[in-house]
Amino acid sequence: MSQKSSLSLDQQLCFTIYAASREMTKIYRPLLEELDLTYPQYLAMLALWEEDGLTVKKLGEKLFLDSGTLTPMLKRMEGNGLLSRKRDAEDERKVGVFLTEKGKELKSKAECIPTSILEAYNGAPVEDLLKQMKGLLHDIQEYSSK
Repeated sequence: MSQKSSLSLDQQLCFTIYAASREMTKIYRPLLEELDLTYPQYLAMLALWEEDGLTVKKLGEKLFLDSGTLTPMLKRMEGNGLLSRKRDAEDERKVGVFLTEKGKELKSKAECIPTSILEAYNGAPVEDLLKQMKGLLHDIQEYSSK
């Protein structure tokens, strides 16, 4: 019996994380379609529901997105009436992102999503597992950004 190569696909942590991420996104997709949001847009809304008026720079830092990815997404969201972008009067380099009334109202429709995600696992005891996984992935993220 041969020993597995360190280059085997199933030996790659990055592939496991990638595959798990794709599966999670697949579970979120139908829930977010009802809200007319993509997964990255949902993440932006979560950040803004938590702290309205973030600068584009701060929002990008929170979401780990560069401005080349974030700006077109925010433009689409603005076109859909969920938010507005406003330049700072004192420093025109800063652009604030503010929820519109429609964006604020969407929060109540999204409140069922976390419960729906847990229910998608058919009552499996995933809450503790998710907590452990989030901790581990957060540690990996912190370590890699040093």
